[in-house]
Amino acid sequence: MVHHVAHESLSPARDLTERLVLDGTKLAWHMDRVRAWERRERFAPITIDMALTRACQAACVFCYAVLQESNRQELSIAAMERFLTDCAEMGVRGISLVSDGESTMSPAFAYTVRRGAELGISMANGTNGYLMDLALAEQVLPYLTYIRINYNGGTVESNAKIMGVTPEFSQHVLDNVSEMVAIKKRDHLAVTIGLQQVLMPQYGQEIIPLAQLALDIGVDYLVIKHCSDDEHGSLGVDYKGYLKWYDTIRQAEAMSTPRTQIIAKWNKIQAGNHRDYARCYGAPFILQISGSGLVAPCGMLFNERYAKFHIGNIATESFKDIINGDRYWDVMNYLASDKFDARRMCGFLCIQHLTNDALDRHVKGAAVLAESPLPAPAHQNFL
Repeated sequence: MVHHVAHESLSPARDLTERLVLDGTKLAWHMDRVRAWERRERFAPITIDMALTRACQAACVFCYAVLQESNRQELSIAAMERFLTDCAEMGVRGISLVSDGESTMSPAFAYTVRRGAELGISMANGTNGYLMDLALAEQVLPYLTYIRINYNGGTVESNAKIMGVTPEFSQHVLDNVSEMVAIKKRDHLAVTIGLQQVLMPQYGQEIIPLAQLALDIGVDYLVIKHCSDDEHGSLGVDYKGYLKWYDTIRQAEAMSTPRTQIIAKWNKIQAGNHRDYARCYGAPFILQISGSGLVAPCGMLFNERYAKFHIGNIATESFKDIINGDRYWDVMNYLASDKFDARRMCGFLCIQHLTNDALDRHVKGAAVLAESPLPAPAHQNFL
């Protein structure tokens, strides 16, 4: 649901948090791409979710990246310059550096954020926050639409346990986040600074302490989200286990203030491992790229065992050529055909889930998409 800000007296912080759409899709503000899709045209993604490396210093208990291993290549500054130029020319609107690696570890990170923004692309970053110290934050915060820090415990000790790091690591992250909040305030930056809890049901006791931590630091939001798993249940996520934490999550949301919003991704938490749709329509709208450079429809298909869905690699190939190539659209059309059934051939709660659901309802006439009359939400270019 999109919340329209109707009161001009609201503070900028309040205005931002009321315009955040973290539990839905923003397709209604990109109807030109929906119409191109309906006409079966070839078009560039609205959003690309990607990493600059497969490396990471953490070992989170919920990490899907352990299921995504593929051949690794170096994403150099030269490769990213070629890629970003292609993206700008083709009309990619947002690039989030998240995916299957810790992008701040890449020598190309700061360059990619700045260069993408200079080319008119909305840039964002999801990170464990360890390397985002004062020096790096000063370089990239002016160019980011948002930065989201994974933090999963209400104390440095509990976060360390869940993320597979030391308490010292956890404390350093908190110090970095506090510095980012201060930089944003000092320089009046538009960047949104948020924390993210990837909730596994066995760690539900961390919800309230983490919400309080977010309030104390003064970030713009804390998002409480589901944990994805593959079609084999390799991470052992107990989706029914979320039920006992519903009241606790509601309690955390009620802690929201004009400065900091506590937001749960209820659509996905409640969906669990259930899908109403069979076709994957969303991949051309929100594409994922591995930190190895691999282009695939989504991160759940990065592993080598899904090689039939692998399309190309931006480390060595032109992204423009990949998108305009027959291979790319053959894969996308297969996912949208009756030969593919997302209910039994995919992992759960993929990045395209809500986009898929909206497009499926649109095709079936159950909830037809149309241009929204409301002002654009925050982070419009990140579906």
